[in-house]
Amino acid sequence: MPTAVPDRAAGVPGSRAETGNRARSFAPPRGTGRTTVRVAALTACQAATMVGLGLLITGPARHLWPLTAEDTVNERLEQARTGTLTTLSSIASEAGNTLTVVTITLLACLGLLLIPRLPMWRQAVFLAVAVSLQSLVFLTVTESVDRHRPEVHRLDASPPTSSYTSGHTGAATALYAGLAVLALSRVRGPWRRVVAGLLLLLPLLVGLARLYRGMHHPTDVLGGLLNGGLSLLIVGRALLVGPSVTAAPSADATAAARPTEEHPPGTTAVILNPTVTDVSDRDELRRVLERHGHLEPRFLETTADDPGAGQTARAVREGARLVVVCGGDGTVRTVADALAGSGVPLAVVPCGTGNLLARNLGLPLSPVAALEAALDGGPRRLDLACVEGDGLSPTRFTAMAGAGLDAAMMEHTDPRAKATLGWPAYALAGITTLRTPRMRVTIRLDGSPAFHRTARMVLVANVGTVQGGITLLPAARPDDGLLDLLVLDPRGPAGWLRAVRTLLRGRAAPARPSTVRTVAAEDNRHDEVPVEFFTFRRAELTFATPQSRELDGDPVGPGRRLTAEVQPGALTVLLPSREK
Repeated sequence: MPTAVPDRAAGVPGSRAETGNRARSFAPPRGTGRTTVRVAALTACQAATMVGLGLLITGPARHLWPLTAEDTVNERLEQARTGTLTTLSSIASEAGNTLTVVTITLLACLGLLLIPRLPMWRQAVFLAVAVSLQSLVFLTVTESVDRHRPEVHRLDASPPTSSYTSGHTGAATALYAGLAVLALSRVRGPWRRVVAGLLLLLPLLVGLARLYRGMHHPTDVLGGLLNGGLSLLIVGRALLVGPSVTAAPSADATAAARPTEEHPPGTTAVILNPTVTDVSDRDELRRVLERHGHLEPRFLETTADDPGAGQTARAVREGARLVVVCGGDGTVRTVADALAGSGVPLAVVPCGTGNLLARNLGLPLSPVAALEAALDGGPRRLDLACVEGDGLSPTRFTAMAGAGLDAAMMEHTDPRAKATLGWPAYALAGITTLRTPRMRVTIRLDGSPAFHRTARMVLVANVGTVQGGITLLPAARPDDGLLDLLVLDPRGPAGWLRAVRTLLRGRAAPARPSTVRTVAAEDNRHDEVPVEFFTFRRAELTFATPQSRELDGDPVGPGRRLTAEVQPGALTVLLPSREK
């Protein structure tokens, strides 16, 4: 039964209390002192790194290539000058000017703080501190590293600071790339990536303008980009990926979550995750549903205690003829698990980070467009996979489950990073988990004799494509009554290159049903095979030591066993017509 979020949910990162009612006071959260110390320490490291690079460039490495070619670059840019390019470079250079950067930073911060009902003080502090720390490090570096400006005609008056690093470029990187981060995390709709891309282009244009105008060497501009980027990384990690802002649920939100006592049968239930949807999303979805004849839909919010199962079960008991799920892969999985076998159709509205099921079903990633496409289509029966293991009760998933590298990556991806960066946050976390130890696993497929493998990762899949459009299992289909298994075990740089080439190239679909008739031979030559594929209806995976595990992107705790079995046609989903 859907209820209001309890008070303790206010402390849960990404909880309804955080997103539905962002902090209305400017009081700093607990832990501010520790955060300040951490930022200060990392900034000192940043300054030391930048100074060290500067001393290397002006000292031992100054006679090495490509530093010896920098004068040639500056001279050729001087020779290429035209009146039009000079005017354009002046405009681009002004975008990184101190007055311009300070003015835009102040206006942006005021705008974030003055947003009605939703002041974004954390985002405002992020932007202001990132720009300020970049400037502080720049001043430290320019006082420590004495580098003359290029020996060409300079179109601007030379400031008293060193040529290394480019202050214009560093300030532009901190400001405009910081605004791009906020745009990706706060702007909704198809234009947010366009806006972010244009903002990210500005620091590059500023750097190019400074080179053209003869004010810096190429490595000075690269140093400015690095300085601004490091400031954003340090401050963003502390403020945007840290503990969430807390606030008590408002009376309006509490009332919205409280169900009415009676509902007529045949209604439409919308199960939504309030941490990734807001009031405007709800209004848009309501209008789409009503245009398609689904009048007075009921909106039921998930909570920290009930992420969707209870709301779905109640909707089915009360005779819902359609369930719409709005959320990420975790919410979709929970609702699909509760809806399995009921025959009630599900419409998937992707609002999360990965949106694996929606991607593989060919649904638009815009929530409104996805709902329109589903309602214009028809019902289709899809498979689910039921998985269990030690410490993991039987549960169904829609997309993928795994152990090893991918699960460790999920564990190390901070929820706030996902909210800020989207799916690239997984890639950033993946860099830190590439050295996840190899594991030993015993595999039994469809009752056949068990065989043994070492692996960095094992992945059980109902679908084949992951974020970024990369297809890991090209043969996986969500409606074929089968599941697919990927065993990844690259050894050394050459093995990783072979694995990446195999995964990017894809492969022909395996024969159906699966077979393990060549397992014995494969055991003998396994060291030469960085990627293996299998197809099955039931798989039993036993690990020699406890391994990180995940279901549809959600970590489920380490364990030594995973058993997965397909449930053909268990879920009915509304999908666009294939003819379209």
